[in-house]
Amino acid sequence: MAGQIQAVLFDLDGTLIDTAPDFVRIIRQLCDEDGRVAPSEAAIREQVSAGARAMVRLIFGDKFADVADDDEQLLSYRQAFLDRYQADICVDSRVFDGLYPLLELLENQGLPWGIVTNKPRYLAQSLLDKLNLASRCGVLVCPDDVTNTKPDPEPMYLACQTLGVDADRCIYVGDHRRDIQAGAAAGMMTVIAKFGYLSADDLAQLESWGADRIVDTPQQLTQRLKDLIAQP
Repeated sequence: MAGQIQAVLFDLDGTLIDTAPDFVRIIRQLCDEDGRVAPSEAAIREQVSAGARAMVRLIFGDKFADVADDDEQLLSYRQAFLDRYQADICVDSRVFDGLYPLLELLENQGLPWGIVTNKPRYLAQSLLDKLNLASRCGVLVCPDDVTNTKPDPEPMYLACQTLGVDADRCIYVGDHRRDIQAGAAAGMMTVIAKFGYLSADDLAQLESWGADRIVDTPQQLTQRLKDLIAQP
């Protein structure tokens, strides 16, 4: 990293905000309505960062096991799932315990922070509004804003351009391989949030992702970034 840190960027689901409880609630409702046995909470949490298609496949695995991501029926179920989520997006979602102090630290240091996510903007914006974070977030980059989403570095460069900072002086924190790939491709320092939505396979392969840091807890993330910010 060249010189002092200029900004910190986060993935959204599973990194900055624990959105899984709302997905667990909605998936249980849908399974109950369809007469299906709901997946375990652990199984649902593992799929949140993979997106709505992955969660629909989890619910209706027998129906969509072998279909392509652009299958019309799968996309129809995905939209119905997102509509249900949008209507009740922030009942139980919260900023991960221990990350409010990190945001306050960044703000007190005059360092902008932002979000680069693969979550659609209308959902991401609504979530930030409900958590009173929209006015504090320096930049929000969503798939709607770019041609190529993570793991492509395009969203990372757009975030830096919007903030007026250099990519090689930014830190990106995420809980998915594509987060680390995108951040590294943009020349950022990358940090894996091990407290996020990781599967057993993910945990076994974390070292191969090539991140600069791996943190176990939000509190550890706060301390690591505090140390990095203090470096000349």
